[in-house]
Amino acid sequence: MEHCDGEIPIKRPNLPDGGDDGGGGGGGGSEDRLSALPDDVLIEILLKLLDAAVAARTSVLSRRWRRLWRLLPGLYFPSGSGNDPQRIRLALAAHEAPTFRNLEVRVLDGTPDSVASWLPFAARRLSGGLCLINSLTRNGSEDMAGERGAFELPCFQSATSIFLSLGYIGLAVPSSGVFARLTELELNRITVHGACTLGDAVSSPCCPVLQNLVISDSCHLGNFTIHSESLLEMKLMYLRGLQQLTVMAPALKLLDVRNCFAPDFLSYNQPVVSISAPQLLTLLWRDFYDPRFMQLGKMENLEWLGTYPLMVYGQDEYKILNSFCTRLLQRFELIQNLILMLVYRPEDLTNQHYLMEQHITRLPYITFMVMDIVASGHSFGACSFHVLRMCTSLRKLSLTVGVTTIPVEEETVCPSSCACHQPPNWKTDELVLSCLREVEIHNLRGTEHEAALVKRLFDWATVLEEVTITLHCSVATNVAKEFCQRLQSFSRPGIRMEGSHFS
Repeated sequence: MEHCDGEIPIKRPNLPDGGDDGGGGGGGGSEDRLSALPDDVLIEILLKLLDAAVAARTSVLSRRWRRLWRLLPGLYFPSGSGNDPQRIRLALAAHEAPTFRNLEVRVLDGTPDSVASWLPFAARRLSGGLCLINSLTRNGSEDMAGERGAFELPCFQSATSIFLSLGYIGLAVPSSGVFARLTELELNRITVHGACTLGDAVSSPCCPVLQNLVISDSCHLGNFTIHSESLLEMKLMYLRGLQQLTVMAPALKLLDVRNCFAPDFLSYNQPVVSISAPQLLTLLWRDFYDPRFMQLGKMENLEWLGTYPLMVYGQDEYKILNSFCTRLLQRFELIQNLILMLVYRPEDLTNQHYLMEQHITRLPYITFMVMDIVASGHSFGACSFHVLRMCTSLRKLSLTVGVTTIPVEEETVCPSSCACHQPPNWKTDELVLSCLREVEIHNLRGTEHEAALVKRLFDWATVLEEVTITLHCSVATNVAKEFCQRLQSFSRPGIRMEGSHFS
């Protein structure tokens, strides 16, 4: 070991056989200037190592270093050392501070028994954040949960944040105890076990100051009921088997629900939802919605609404999917900010029906719209026109193209015979957006149909003042400059255009 952070040289003393340098002296005329630094400075150096086991091995440097790692405010066990529960347990036992602020453990293919062997000890001494990540070396799913078993989460009375990503290890929540200081809880890839429900464990009696709750990619929640006086934000994403959701949260500001409910259209076993969140400001409901089974309560303070994606073209069966969005929109007369996603299927649309005019006939009164279009190479002028003509009160528009995980090189330009060019009325019909003053358009590829839509926007927005354009990173510089110059030719005096290629 010759350098620490590339700045402070370390010279190991010449020790006699079996000897020790005594903690900062120098045998044989050598000098250990690093060990002479104060404890708090040396601890900061050890924190840079980011591995509890490596930090502990610095004890061989001298007697001065032997106990320093035990004073670290947090311990980190990467995958190599995190798979040894004995090492974790011994490190926690040897740690001299009465509490430690942070504990991060990463394991590979961990088992319930290996986690349960050290977690209760950590629960008694942790005063800050816990991060436990179990990564799988083979494809894992909730189907493996039964064979992998479960462990009970101990009560962390002093922890302030907990993040668990368990690789579908079964998790049983404690039936007693109070997480008195817990403000943030995130559970990922868990399988719920035990008699005590997860909803009871995260409600106010057990988590009196919980503010942020995230549950994602998990299963077997069944009925989830939470009563929380402190909760401010809750995100529920990809929860398999969720049949009932009840939320009583008077302070809740943000609720994000996506892909949690699987409606049974062949029976009466529909998911049931009851939400009481009178102070809610943001509702992102990207999921099944049927007002016959789902009561959202009064949301008089709501400022942001996000809905399930709308399929622009498709067969009649997409009417059901599109109804998730349209039914939710019909619930509101007025909303300040709307997030709307329009999706094109990536394949040829020749035999597909245009669904917008059938499925979306009214929008709430809105002043700001965030419109994300997954175009998959198709022209999106018709659907944009259809939406905009129903919100003439719009003051600001933010349009992003291609919000998708599909690589750009896999998107193909559709042929001129493609159905996405129909109906063509958006190219000729008049539309007056007399309130629209600001437009942002992101991720453009420099195509002809994009230029045509921007040109029409300049025609429709009679009081437009500011336009911001960004192009996708794959667009060549010369193509981008030429495209931006073309867009500038559509502009009028008084309109300020911004972008990396406007100059």
